[in-house]
Amino acid sequence: MAFGGLMELWTAIQALILGIVEGLTEFLPISSTGHQIIVADLLNFGGERAMAFNIIIQLGAILAVVWEFRRKIFEVVTGLPTQRNAQRFTVNLLIAFMPAVVLGVIFADLIHEYLFNPITVAAALVVGGVIMLWAERRQHEVHVNTVDEMSWKDALKVGFAQCLAMIPGTSRSGSTIIGGLLFGLSRKTATEFSFFLAMPTMVGAAVYSGYKYRNLFQPDDLPVFAVGFITSFIFAMIAVRGLLKFIANHSYAAFAWYRIAFGLVILATWQFGWVDWTAVHS
Repeated sequence: MAFGGLMELWTAIQALILGIVEGLTEFLPISSTGHQIIVADLLNFGGERAMAFNIIIQLGAILAVVWEFRRKIFEVVTGLPTQRNAQRFTVNLLIAFMPAVVLGVIFADLIHEYLFNPITVAAALVVGGVIMLWAERRQHEVHVNTVDEMSWKDALKVGFAQCLAMIPGTSRSGSTIIGGLLFGLSRKTATEFSFFLAMPTMVGAAVYSGYKYRNLFQPDDLPVFAVGFITSFIFAMIAVRGLLKFIANHSYAAFAWYRIAFGLVILATWQFGWVDWTAVHS
């Protein structure tokens, strides 16, 4: 990807498309990273400075969740000194957050080097979709109906489930939501806790990556970053609100079938040589 002092039309279109993809997929159990890798590959959107762009659009998506749950966040922050529920909720988030921090620091570079490719993504989409269907069809035994009822053990289990998302195509939200269902959380609780857990996880990842690649951020790139950031924020807001309404009356089976179909299409185009997914764009 080549950024210029003045934003070219094609660069703006790329930023717009990738912002939409990030916003729509970040909080749905279909893998935002996987979709970003595939779409960026198709758009020939790569290079080191593209990594800086990805950090920015992820921040746009997480800001949408912060805004959507601003009342709960305010209640927790103001209640920390005196309210037991707020204290327990905060501790649970920290406990769930820690496994990804430890494993991320150890394995992030290796995973990015060897697994960030469309074929790995496609395989993970299919496998994750099959697991999602199995999890939805098994009998649910719910023992936690709200995020405030979660114990530290529940939080730790979800935190370890989130680590599976280090494999691109697995889906961070998919891992935490389906993991939550398997561990006895209600559908609404698993989904909401996944959103809350995304805040420290994504912000932490963005800060870590932003510092690591700080030399890639250039003032001339601000227009491109702005397009991606705003687009990601808007479409993430749409996705979060839509998902919360959807799960009230539906299972996650539709997302599972989408993952399987999408992954199989990628694998088929690779197998028959219709798309050279192994090409490395720069």
